[in-house]
Amino acid sequence: MTKNTYQKILFVALLLFGLFAINYWVKSSTDEGKVQSEIKPTTSNSKPVAETTSVQSKSVQSKSNQAAKDISLNSLDELISLFDSLNYNTESWKAGVREVPRLTFERVSEKWQQTSNEIPVQMKKMVFFRLMAPLILISNENILNERQTVEQASLDDKSLIDIAVKYKVISDKDSALTEEQRQKLLKRVDIMPPSLVLAQAAEESGWATSRFTVEGNAFFGQWDFSGNGMIPKQQRKELGNYGLARFDTPQASVEGYMLNINTNAAYIKLRELRRDLRADEQPITGIQLASTLDKYSERGQAYIDGIQQMIRYNKLDQVDEAYLSNDRPLHLISSNQ
Repeated sequence: MTKNTYQKILFVALLLFGLFAINYWVKSSTDEGKVQSEIKPTTSNSKPVAETTSVQSKSVQSKSNQAAKDISLNSLDELISLFDSLNYNTESWKAGVREVPRLTFERVSEKWQQTSNEIPVQMKKMVFFRLMAPLILISNENILNERQTVEQASLDDKSLIDIAVKYKVISDKDSALTEEQRQKLLKRVDIMPPSLVLAQAAEESGWATSRFTVEGNAFFGQWDFSGNGMIPKQQRKELGNYGLARFDTPQASVEGYMLNINTNAAYIKLRELRRDLRADEQPITGIQLASTLDKYSERGQAYIDGIQQMIRYNKLDQVDEAYLSNDRPLHLISSNQ
C-alpha cells in the first residue's frame, strides 16, 4: 500500500468517526431536551385564602411546619430592604404579585411608637400592612385546616371534639358530636377576609402605636374580664372589672380576634352572611362582612362606615386575593427588643 493510499484511508476513517460523533451528540442533546420539556417546573398551587380548598390548605400546612429562620433587623431601612429581597414591595404588588412571605415578629417596639409620627404616612401604612398581612393569612390557614377536620372527621373523632370545644359548640369533651352540631361548627370555623382584619387592626391599634399594643400585643381592642387585662385610664365602672386583653405575640392577638369573631354572639350576623356567601360560591370580602359589625364598637354604623372607607381608600380588597409563600418562615427580631 502506497503512502498516498494510506493517507486517503486514514482521512475517510477520521471523517466517518467525526460524523458518528456529531450524530451521537445531536441525538443526546435532542433526547435531553425532550426529557427536560416533559418535566414541568414546580409551581405553587396556592390560591387566595377565600378560595382555598381544604385539600390545598392541608398541603400548605406541611410547608408552614418548617422551623422559622430568625432575621435580626437594626433599622426601618433594613426592614424595607428585606421586603425588597423577598419581592414583597409596592412595585411587585402593582405588577399583580400577591404572594406573601411567612413573616412573624415578637412585638411592636417602643421605638415604633415614639417615632412613627416622623415616618411618612404612606411608609407607615405600608410597613403596618406588610407586617400584619402574613399573620392574618397564617391564622386563616390554620382555620382552614381545622375546617377540613370538621368536614371530614367522624363525629366521635377526638380532634373534631377538641375543635368543637374550642369554638364553644360543646363543653363536654367526652361526648361525640351530632350532625347538627357539625353544621353549626362549620359556620364558626371559617376565615376572615384579610382586608377587614387589616382595617380593624389599624383602627383599633392606632397603626400599632397604642399603649395596649406596645405593652400587650393588643391589636383589636378585645376586652378581658378575668382581672388580668390592661386597665384603661378611663375605665367604665358600669361594665365591671375589665381591661384590654393581652397576648404573648401579635400572631396570638390575630388568632384571639378571629376566635372572638367566630364564637361571640355579637357577631352572629357576620357568620351567617359568610356562610351564605360560601354556600353561593361567592367571594368572602371585607367590605361585605364589615357591614355586620355594628356591635364591635359603640359607634355602630359610624364604625362600619369608617372601616369600609379604610378598606376602599387603601385598596385593601387586593389583600383578599393574597396567598402565603411556601418558602421557609422568617421570624423578625428587632435590635430594640
